[in-house]
Amino acid sequence: MRHFKTPLAAGLLATSMLAAPFAQADGHYNGVTVEILTRPGPVIAGRLAERGEEFREMTGANIVVNEVPFAEIFQKLLTDWATGTNSIDVGVFASGWGVELVNGGLVENLDPYIAADDQIDIDDIAPYFREFNQKIGGSTYLITVDGDFQMLYYRRDVLEAAGLEPPRTWEDYLEVAAAVHGQDMNGDGEADYGSCIFKKRNAQSYFAIGSVAASFNQTQGTGEGFWFDQETMEPRINNAGWAEAFRLYKATGEYGPPDELNHDIGDTRALVTSGRCALAIDWGDIGPLSIDEGGEAIRDKMGAIIMPGSRRVVDPASGELTDCNDSLCPHAVDGINYAPFAAFGGWAGAINASSDDQVKQAAYDFLSYMNQAAQSNIDVTIGWTGYNPYRNSQLDDTSNWVQAGFSEDFAQNYLGAIKESLNHPNMASDIRIPGAQQYTGVVLDRELARFLADEITAEQALANIEEAWEEITEDFGRDEQAQMYRLGLGITN
Repeated sequence: MRHFKTPLAAGLLATSMLAAPFAQADGHYNGVTVEILTRPGPVIAGRLAERGEEFREMTGANIVVNEVPFAEIFQKLLTDWATGTNSIDVGVFASGWGVELVNGGLVENLDPYIAADDQIDIDDIAPYFREFNQKIGGSTYLITVDGDFQMLYYRRDVLEAAGLEPPRTWEDYLEVAAAVHGQDMNGDGEADYGSCIFKKRNAQSYFAIGSVAASFNQTQGTGEGFWFDQETMEPRINNAGWAEAFRLYKATGEYGPPDELNHDIGDTRALVTSGRCALAIDWGDIGPLSIDEGGEAIRDKMGAIIMPGSRRVVDPASGELTDCNDSLCPHAVDGINYAPFAAFGGWAGAINASSDDQVKQAAYDFLSYMNQAAQSNIDVTIGWTGYNPYRNSQLDDTSNWVQAGFSEDFAQNYLGAIKESLNHPNMASDIRIPGAQQYTGVVLDRELARFLADEITAEQALANIEEAWEEITEDFGRDEQAQMYRLGLGITN
């Protein structure tokens, strides 16, 4: 997850990792300033600033990267653009926030810019990010700079020694975790863990539960969604699939560290990189972290695979879990329904529709420059940037990854898992409507924590979530929320 990643030391700000030599500067944007707003620190902002300096040398444009705390980005952008202040030309933010800004007429439609751009190679962007993350209502309003989704990581050496295959279903996950739990996996004489998954309240557990629940609840492709009914905005959460996901998520704790309910993503990553976890779920960060300083315990020992799926899914007719069949699970493989979850969705750039025309063109050209393979295929291999893969060419060629420090074997495994996830027709989107943080980061997170603490049952938790979600939807306006939910899923009517 981008905004939780630990950057490398400043000494690794790698001028040696920059792209090929630039074209001769022509200064065609001399005197133009593009004001960008994003999160603070080296992660995301740092590489924008470095690439911005390159872009200035090539074009004359002054790229100014302004930083505010993560929690303030959206409101500052919304206020600046909606009130006509227009001090910000580009927002680089969580892609899901774009739906509300686009619905308010605040974001520039980038289709004409892309049509005239012979450098961006839009078809090289993986299908999910090209068609769902960047597009709203069928038009492109966002340019991806980072791709976020979750995968399963496993210790290849530990599983191979036990004669086990990486888990393909969540039931497999529990069996593998049980089989290796308690082994010393890093040679320090202490018992280690079969599973490591962050479960802390007010942290990132609501992303993790989405990865477990998606394969039980979404079967018909990315455009189906698994959070709400597309027409009525009735929550699709108080059902047997989500209940099973809650129970499975809790059961993984039997094979995890004793204080796992207090672990956020940073705590889990510390255990993974110190060699103490046989299985873990995470964003794309574990790959680069394994070759960073501090990752020696797992260097060339990790494997990655698409998020586990389920052989049983919710039958819309009955609301109960039913074995996959051709109609229920048209994208199933060997009877398993996979739905890799684009948790958070990634960081993307949007342009203020009210900025000066020349500024908008310069802003687009800079976002295109960030996105283009020549730059991004290097940036995604560097841990401190916070950028994870989103282009097919980043996945088809291992050379940049090997140059960054991956072994050829791990590079192929890691990239293969990413490609299988990104190109999956049933990839599941995060919530992309107003109030997304309230629905998941507050309500889902709170009731999940109460369930994990044995305060309530899974059924009680889900009933509470359903009730609270309905209230949030009513507050924002049911018809308006339904329209934006459909837009976020790529539905235009």
